[in-house]
Amino acid sequence: MSPQLAIHVVSDALLAAFYIAAPLLLISFVLGVVINVIQIATSLQDQVFSTVPRLTACLGAFLFLMPWMLSRATGYAISVMHDLAKFTH
Repeated sequence: MSPQLAIHVVSDALLAAFYIAAPLLLISFVLGVVINVIQIATSLQDQVFSTVPRLTACLGAFLFLMPWMLSRATGYAISVMHDLAKFTH
């Protein structure tokens, strides 16, 4: 395996991981900012108020986006399997 091919494989793997994880991270980030603004405005510093909505939103987003995430992961795995002959040389 040439160094260029190894770099290409690693970059594809990192991009696939980024595209799969990005929606959940973005939802968590936006919801965290909104909850922190609400906590600052109301002076409510309860840990349950900040944790439970984030976990609920992440679980809901995960369940909603799971088919899309699985199709992206499957597509990446299929592309790696198609290029398997290149990796043996």
